[in-house]
Amino acid sequence: MCYSAKVVADYRAYVRLFGATVDLKQFYDAFWRRHNNRKLLIARGVEAAFDHPVTDEERQIQRLIAEHREREARVHQRTLFEQRTRLVEADKQLQLKFTKKYSEDQRIAQKKIDWARDKLADLQRTEALPEDDRIYPGTYAPVMVVENGQRVVRLMRYQCRPAGKPAFYDQKFPGCYNARRDNLEGFWRGQFGRHHGVMLAEAFYEHVGRHKMEGRELRPGEEPEDVILEFRPHGREPMLVACVWSHWTGKDEPDLDSVAAITDEPPPEVAAAGHDRCIIPLRRERLDEWLNPDPRNLAAQYAILDDRERPYYEHRLAA
Repeated sequence: MCYSAKVVADYRAYVRLFGATVDLKQFYDAFWRRHNNRKLLIARGVEAAFDHPVTDEERQIQRLIAEHREREARVHQRTLFEQRTRLVEADKQLQLKFTKKYSEDQRIAQKKIDWARDKLADLQRTEALPEDDRIYPGTYAPVMVVENGQRVVRLMRYQCRPAGKPAFYDQKFPGCYNARRDNLEGFWRGQFGRHHGVMLAEAFYEHVGRHKMEGRELRPGEEPEDVILEFRPHGREPMLVACVWSHWTGKDEPDLDSVAAITDEPPPEVAAAGHDRCIIPLRRERLDEWLNPDPRNLAAQYAILDDRERPYYEHRLAA
């Protein structure tokens, strides 16, 4: 499963490459909801597109981003104060007498101080980092769809909640950031052939066993070791990742646009590295066919998935 990906987080790339328009009102709504829900995650690379706003809508989003960072800074500064106080007390007590409790307090307080410092430094930095464009399940990133015959970029959560399903599906089916091709007419029947999208991605990341990566069986007595591999297409432009998406509405809940990347059997080099799934990169000449599906002709949609780009994926241990 594609548990993480390095995407093109700047929505302007879709405008430049595909002539898409951008639903900035929908972007604004997502940033605004983050004010009331700190768990709502938006890729840092998405925010960077608003560093130099031109329109009033862009300036409004930039203000929301600035307010969010100020609020997050206050939260981490409060953590620093609380944990420094805890550390001072633990140091004082340990000078009098060693106890397991204050030894643990000392360790935990220092760990939380280091974490809060890192978070504050990250909020204050101005330079872009590769990790800014990396998304995980639950992260919001740009997705291109077609609305009223026009390519449109919307901000969607990378973990799809199918329309009509209860909100607890997020917990019941936490793997819904990927849609298996062999289940498109099953679990995903409400989206496949109806709501198609694409994400621009440069690489994807997978958990694999070290022994599988090394092409061997576990040695006697050896415990499995998990490693993370980055898979990147050799010498290719960003991939047009085939997706299904949903616009979810519910009582007393905010509307949710969310997306899942379609996965299929892996090419030989991905399988040899120890993983059993792979995203599907579309051919650019099939883009409009994919974004304008006919639910009465699912065979045509499968044909587009079959006629995919077939890059060679180089892999390396992720940092």
